[in-house]
Amino acid sequence: MAQTKESAPPRAGRDLKAAVLVGVGLLGVALVGLLVFDWLVVLLVAALLVVGVTEVGRAVRTTGLDVPLPPLWFSAVVLPVSAWISGVEGLFFALLGCLMFLCLWTEARRVRPTGQTILAGVFAVMWAPFLLSFGVALLDQPRGNYLVACLLLMVVSNDTFGYLVGSRLGKTPIAARISPKKSWEGLAGSLAGSVLVGVLAVPLLTGLPWWAGVILGVTTVAAATSGDFAESMVKRELGVKDMSSVLPGHGGVMDRLDSLVFAAPVAYTVLALPVA
Repeated sequence: MAQTKESAPPRAGRDLKAAVLVGVGLLGVALVGLLVFDWLVVLLVAALLVVGVTEVGRAVRTTGLDVPLPPLWFSAVVLPVSAWISGVEGLFFALLGCLMFLCLWTEARRVRPTGQTILAGVFAVMWAPFLLSFGVALLDQPRGNYLVACLLLMVVSNDTFGYLVGSRLGKTPIAARISPKKSWEGLAGSLAGSVLVGVLAVPLLTGLPWWAGVILGVTTVAAATSGDFAESMVKRELGVKDMSSVLPGHGGVMDRLDSLVFAAPVAYTVLALPVA
């Protein structure tokens, strides 16, 4: 029992009040966008991505690679806007243009070592702007606002139920060296909560059968957990605890988006392809 109590403080190490206020504020803007103005969702995503790629670029610079930020900012805006206007087809064409721009900018500025710097830039573009733009591409589908709402509900359910169960019952780390706070018990809580929410929300919001909610719940938990572990591995490799401190109680933008960026393509596959 003593060991369990000693491990409790790291689980609640962040400013919970600030984290809740920031989370509610971001979710409120997203909901207004989903209910009234689609462009508000796109604007929010683009703004978060600009900050997110800046965090990644600056973190990578600590390794000695001078990753140019303007091509990353360009990608953070162009990719979600293209996904909103033209769907996944437009997203892939925009990705090709963004990667070409990154290569040309790096070569024109004679950044050295060119190859490694370009690869680091490609990583930053693919990690956040490209993956998260699949969520924006849902807006291009019939009942797109409701599809995006399902994505957000799934990610919130994964985080909420995982935290509630893991903080109370979590004893068995999944991968202690990568993310010591992630436990199998918390993962089970995420899975049960997300499937329950999916079974209720997906038929109500999208008209798809209940079993689509089961698939979405399971795949979202798998993707979100993978995204969390991926960011933890990147931060360990770069030697940073948080990507930044721009969001009180959360750390950096990428610390908040880590689950969502991996979940967005999964949600698009489960929700949009059957609709199409």
